[in-house]
Amino acid sequence: MAPTKPPVEHKIDRTPEYEKFIEDLRAFHAQRGTQFDPEPKMGNMNVDLLKTFNFIVENGGYDKVSEEKLMWRKMCEGLGLMRHNAPADAYTLKQIFYRQLAAYEIKTVHKKEPPPPEILEFTTAKGGSLLTRTVDNFHARVKADKEESGDDGTPSRERRVDEAPTSSVRASRGLREAPAPRVIYQPDTNSSRQTRHASGQQPAAPGSHGVNSPAHPPANTPHSHTNTPVTQNNMSSHHQSRDRAGGGFRDSFAWPNPSVAPDLINSTVNQFQLGPPQQLPLRIVDTPINNPDQFARKQRLLRQGQRQVPTGPSTGAIIRANLPHGHLDGPNIYERCLFALRSGIRAEQAFGLNHLVKISYERGDKYKFSQFSGLAEGLTEFALQVGNLFYEIDWTICNNPDVDEFEVDELDGINGTSDILERIRRLKRKPIHDNFQSAEFTDQLTLITEAVLTIRNMVMLSDNAWYMSEYMPLKDLLVILLQLPELDVAVELKHSALDIAEQITPFLVLGAKDSLYQTLLARLSSNDRGTILTSLRAIGRIAMATVETNKLGEVPPAVLQRMMDWLLLNDDELMDACLDFLYQYTANVDNLDRLLESTHVDHLVTQLVRLLSHGAKRGFRELPAANDGGSHTENEEIKVSPEIPAVPSDLLERLVGMDEPQRCYQWVKCIFEEDADHSLTQIAVWQAYTRTFADILRAKNKPMINAGEFIKNISTVYQAAGAQIVREGDAQRFIIRGIRARQYPISPEGQGYFRCKWTAAAGDTSCSAWHLSAVQAWQHILVDHLGEQPLENGTFKEHDGQFACGWRPCTKYPTPVPLRLTQLMAHIKTHLTVEEAAHSGTANAPSTAEAHTPSRSRRSKSSSRPLEPTKAILLAYEETASVRDERNPNAPAQPAGIPLSAVLILRNIARNVGKTRAEEALTQQREEAGQTEEAAPGYRERLFRPALPRLWEVFTENRLLAKDLAQLFQLLGA
Repeated sequence: MAPTKPPVEHKIDRTPEYEKFIEDLRAFHAQRGTQFDPEPKMGNMNVDLLKTFNFIVENGGYDKVSEEKLMWRKMCEGLGLMRHNAPADAYTLKQIFYRQLAAYEIKTVHKKEPPPPEILEFTTAKGGSLLTRTVDNFHARVKADKEESGDDGTPSRERRVDEAPTSSVRASRGLREAPAPRVIYQPDTNSSRQTRHASGQQPAAPGSHGVNSPAHPPANTPHSHTNTPVTQNNMSSHHQSRDRAGGGFRDSFAWPNPSVAPDLINSTVNQFQLGPPQQLPLRIVDTPINNPDQFARKQRLLRQGQRQVPTGPSTGAIIRANLPHGHLDGPNIYERCLFALRSGIRAEQAFGLNHLVKISYERGDKYKFSQFSGLAEGLTEFALQVGNLFYEIDWTICNNPDVDEFEVDELDGINGTSDILERIRRLKRKPIHDNFQSAEFTDQLTLITEAVLTIRNMVMLSDNAWYMSEYMPLKDLLVILLQLPELDVAVELKHSALDIAEQITPFLVLGAKDSLYQTLLARLSSNDRGTILTSLRAIGRIAMATVETNKLGEVPPAVLQRMMDWLLLNDDELMDACLDFLYQYTANVDNLDRLLESTHVDHLVTQLVRLLSHGAKRGFRELPAANDGGSHTENEEIKVSPEIPAVPSDLLERLVGMDEPQRCYQWVKCIFEEDADHSLTQIAVWQAYTRTFADILRAKNKPMINAGEFIKNISTVYQAAGAQIVREGDAQRFIIRGIRARQYPISPEGQGYFRCKWTAAAGDTSCSAWHLSAVQAWQHILVDHLGEQPLENGTFKEHDGQFACGWRPCTKYPTPVPLRLTQLMAHIKTHLTVEEAAHSGTANAPSTAEAHTPSRSRRSKSSSRPLEPTKAILLAYEETASVRDERNPNAPAQPAGIPLSAVLILRNIARNVGKTRAEEALTQQREEAGQTEEAAPGYRERLFRPALPRLWEVFTENRLLAKDLAQLFQLLGA
């Protein structure tokens, strides 16, 4: 089957065509008056508008892609923009094309006038049909969609209020419709007894519309009415319900017959209608229906013996409970959590911390300390309660600048507590065990852990990390957390504290005596890999974002020795952290002096030289040698590959059993190899393929691939190969550049064939049969050349005879001599073993061991066959980790990773070792003893002289590290 193609990598190719396209697009948007973004972002990738425009236009354009389901996802995949959320990525790409390229497509591709920006760029990218969109049909469609879906929000006035909704689902999506307006009826007052409909609505005669019509005037006067008036509370309640339903009473009520005289209206009604509306504050009672959470909370408090719900300005929930529903929602969740944290009520603090953890994790990119005054202080003060859990102390923060001496439990909130470590050592520890804790201890520890975890989540944002680095009590909190007893219950707090330290140390300048710096160094003695890694990173990032340098002074010798030991582990992450630390440490001369006194630096240099090849990929490359002794240039004519070898019989049988195009792929792999400096004519390759398979496949009635597909499949197997046209004067030659014929075929498993060189007599041609193993060739010579027949058990009969060795150019037995058959075959076995070893690889390159063997010893190893004159130079190369500049992707790759860190540390040692006090003392001793520098070399010579051969080897083979190694050689004077 065809090899899978690598995924598409989306990047901006800043070609002249791209620049012209962006300029035209910028002018187009300026003419339309719309905003233009030349490099819109999808996550952390910049979108190439030219590639996006061409690719989507090739697939039919915006309207065509929008009509087909999931087509925008396919566009993301084709452009290499698919990340982790397929629906979001597809909509983002659609929105980018809609706002930046849709109008341009209509103008340039479809040759039509695009819709105005008011109905294109200024609207959402929902739907399509841009080519037929106009102002009239777009607004009409939007209005129809809103009325149909019920999303309008305000019922239409033309809709009948007594009309039942056709669908309960759609009716529930809109607001509740206003009820039918009620009209106050004026009853007959002739009778002194009040009728049953006096205070309500009484049926009227047809056509009266609920009031006295002019055709039937009332027998009484308005002043004699004795109907029961509507109470103000009822009116106010009714007025509020009308307002919420979408309009006031007077807005929705109209007199059906305008001929009715105003003096016929009841005075109470007239006063209500014309006077201003009056509202009374109502207190809504919490029930399981309208407010289940608050109702359940009150019931829980009542069961606990608290007859009254605590009230006060500390919590937004209680403020909300005392206000009418719908008038004030109270503070948002951010402020509510802050108020709960500062309230001092344990239940409210539990609520606030629980939500703060979620908010800081989910909204950490927008949740900032600077926007919520008191949040950093509240979290830190609450987390300091951890001292009372493990020690007999209650930590408090003192922000008084006039205080010179602080109590044991007081922390300096302005400058930081300088003697915090000494205070912690004097504390009395509580008897806390890992397996048995009280419920109160567990609950309090959980809340403190949530407070610390909230700080940890928030400082992952750079702005929050910088903000907290200026808050001195946080440093004291980190020291207190990291100095907690070695208990399992405190592990999570310590890891969170290390994560916080890792984020804020780039903004801190810590001296050698700083309590936080000393605490981080102490954590390097831990046996926990996670603790060591995070501590190393935190120490290595100190003062990274400031102009001051991190000197890393007074590191204990035991820690330095442990780092050298960690370099021996097969742990890339730990090795990388140690090398980052050592790079900064060796940049200081005093630190290097301490390293020379307390450790074996020669062992460190040996390990660093070894790490220059960490994760390296070794290989060999053949460069064509110039025939006249000159150098090869790119302007020379492309070299043509030698004759294409024939396919061995056993390999031919396997290839015939395959189907196209797998047969074509396998044949190209077995017969050809990749070489950028060679080429083959297309007709020669195609004729070799047809000569091998045409007759056999025709006899077996199997199809064979055509010439065009055959040439394309070569580029599929070897991506560097490709068809080209070479002009030679007026003639043209069709070639395939980038491949050449192998010196010997290989099997699909990668084992090389070797040719039988047996000849019957001097001057005859050799047998030229291909074999994979010496055993096959041994049996071939016995049967086909010596005429021996195997026995039933597969062995051959031993006998004497006249035998000669026909393996050319062997001269040991040129003529027949009396020999036993086993003697002759033992001699022939030496030829076959040499041939099998020479063809055991998948390429025409020696093995790694043989490549590093001197040429003289290799020649003696295969002295039984003459050396053929080479036509290429075999070079060994080594590739290590590399990275490309994101700002300039076309720039050459730069070294990275562990090899780069190792060479930089070697360069620091070579630069500074001559400036150390140890080097001065060594020089003074040499001068006093009258010795020369060759007899008593200095530290630079002692450390690097044994490693020079390996350094030069890496210099010649690793192109990425060559520049840094050249600087190292200059410092060494090599």
